[in-house]
Amino acid sequence: MMTKIRKKFDIWIVFTVSFLVLFALFLIYPMLGILKESVINRDGQFTVSEFTKFFSQPYYSKTILNSFKVSIAITVVTLLIGIPFSYFYSFYRLKGTKFLFIVSILCCMSAPFIGAYSWILLLGRSGVITQFLKNSIGINIGSIYGFNGILLVQSLKLFPLVFVYMNGAFKNIDNSLLEASANLGCTGIKRFIKIILGLSMPTILAASLVVFMRAFADFGTPLLIGEGYRTFPVEIYNQYVGEGVSNHSFAAAISVIAICVTALIFFIQKYAVSKFKFSINALHPIEKKEPRGIGGILMHAYCYILVSIAFLPQLYVVYLSFRNSKQAVLLPGFSLASYEAAANKLLGRSIKNTIVMGIGALAIIIVSAILIAYLVVRRSSFANNAIDTLSMLPYIMPGSVIGIALVIAFGKKPLALTGTMAIMIVALVIRRMPYTIRSAIATLMQIPQSIEEAGISLGASKLKTFVTITVPMMTNGIISGAILSWVTIVTELSSAIILYNNRNITLTMSAYVAISRGNYGLAAAFSSVLTVLTIVSLLIYLVISKSEDIKL
Repeated sequence: MMTKIRKKFDIWIVFTVSFLVLFALFLIYPMLGILKESVINRDGQFTVSEFTKFFSQPYYSKTILNSFKVSIAITVVTLLIGIPFSYFYSFYRLKGTKFLFIVSILCCMSAPFIGAYSWILLLGRSGVITQFLKNSIGINIGSIYGFNGILLVQSLKLFPLVFVYMNGAFKNIDNSLLEASANLGCTGIKRFIKIILGLSMPTILAASLVVFMRAFADFGTPLLIGEGYRTFPVEIYNQYVGEGVSNHSFAAAISVIAICVTALIFFIQKYAVSKFKFSINALHPIEKKEPRGIGGILMHAYCYILVSIAFLPQLYVVYLSFRNSKQAVLLPGFSLASYEAAANKLLGRSIKNTIVMGIGALAIIIVSAILIAYLVVRRSSFANNAIDTLSMLPYIMPGSVIGIALVIAFGKKPLALTGTMAIMIVALVIRRMPYTIRSAIATLMQIPQSIEEAGISLGASKLKTFVTITVPMMTNGIISGAILSWVTIVTELSSAIILYNNRNITLTMSAYVAISRGNYGLAAAFSSVLTVLTIVSLLIYLVISKSEDIKL
C-alpha cells in the first residue's frame, strides 16, 4: 500500500499548486484589491463614479491618447533607426562590432530617467548644447520638454531592443533564399524590403510590442521632461502620491484602465504575430560582406554616430559627477565633492540595498523560471499554462500599477509588508520574472526530451534527471534572461517610487530624489555609480556566457 502511495506522489504537482497559490497571493489578490478600490467608495457602496470622472473629463482621458501617440511614435522611430543599424551589423563586417554591441546594449539598460535628466542638462532651456548654439551661431533649437523630448529620449534608449531582436532574426535567414532572389532579379532595396523584412516580420512585430510596452509604461521620462504633455503612468502616480490632494480610488480606477488597455494591445500583437507564423532553418547562414567604397563609409558613419548620440547622456552624467557644483549650478573645476556628498547621503545604504534586494529577487526569479519553464514545456496542462499566462501579466502592466496594488493588498494586517524590503523584493520578482521565464522556456524547447528519458532509463529519478541533466543544458538561456532581469531590477523606478522609504532606498531612487530636489551634482554621482554597476553586470555576463548576443 505504501509503495502505491509513493508511486503516485509527484513532486511536480506540488510545484504547480505552489505557484498557483503564490500567484494568487501576490498577483491576483493585489489586482482584485485595485479593482475593489476603484469601484467601492468610502461608504462601502458600489460605484463607477471614478471611471465616469476619467472618461468625462478630457483633462484626464487625454492622457490615454497622449500615451498612445508618443508610444506609437517611439515605436515607429525605433524601427526606422534600429532595423538599418541591425542590418549593417548582421550583413557586413563592420569595424569595432564588439564596441557597437556593448555600447548599444548599455544605452537601453540604463535607468530611463537618467537619459531624460541628461538630455535636460544638454538640451534644456539652459542646457550646454542649447546655450552653445544660441550664443555662438544664434540658433534656437526649441524645447526638449513635451512630446518631442519624450520621443527623442525614448527612441535613442529603446532602439537597441530592436537591434537585438532583429540581429537574432537576420541570423536565422538562409543565405540560399537571398541568392535565389538575386537570380530572379530582386536585389538592393527591393530585396531588403520584400525578402529580408518579409522573413523577419514576426520578429519585427515582437520588437514593436516590447518597445511600445516599454514606452507606454515609462514613468521617469515623461515625469521629468513631459511638463504639459501628461501620460498615463504619470497621472496614476500624481493621483496616488501627488503633492496636492491624493485620490487613491481615482488612481486605482486609472490603474484598472491601464491594465485593460495594455492587455488589449498585447492580444492584438499576439493575433498579428499568428498571421505571420512560419519557421526558418538557416542551413546556409548569412555570409557577412566587406563594406566597401562610399557605402561602407556611410554604414560606419551611421552606426557610430547613432550609438555615440545615444550614449552621450551617460557620458555627460559621468562627466558632471566630477564637476564642482552647488545644487543646479555648475562651478569651475573638478573634484570628488559630489561623491563625498553622496557618501553622506545614503550612498552606502543605496548600494547595499540595490545589491541585496537585486540578488535576492534574482535568486527567486531564476529558481522560479527554471521550474515554470519545465512545467510549461514538459508537463503541459491547463494549470501549468495558467501559470505561464499569469507570469506574463506583469510584463504588460505599468510598474506604478503593481506598486499601488501591493500597497493596497499588503498595507495592513495580517500581511503588513508596506515599508519593508520584502515588499520591494516581491515587486521586483513580479515585474522582472517574465524575462527569465521566456528565455528559459525558449531554451528548454530546444532540448530533446529523449535526453531526459535516457537518464531516467538509467535509474535516475525525474527530479534528479532534471537537476543534473536538464538544468545544466538550460544554463545559457537562463543566464541570458537573468542578465536582463538583473539590469531592469537595479534600474527599477516606477514601482519603487510607490514602495520605497529611507530604509530600503536604492541607487535608482537616490538618484531620482536628488534630481527632484535640483541637486544635479549629487544626482550625477548616484547615476554614475548606477551606470558603472550596469556596465559591470553586462561585462560579467559576456565573460561568463562567452557570447556576443543577448537573446530577448
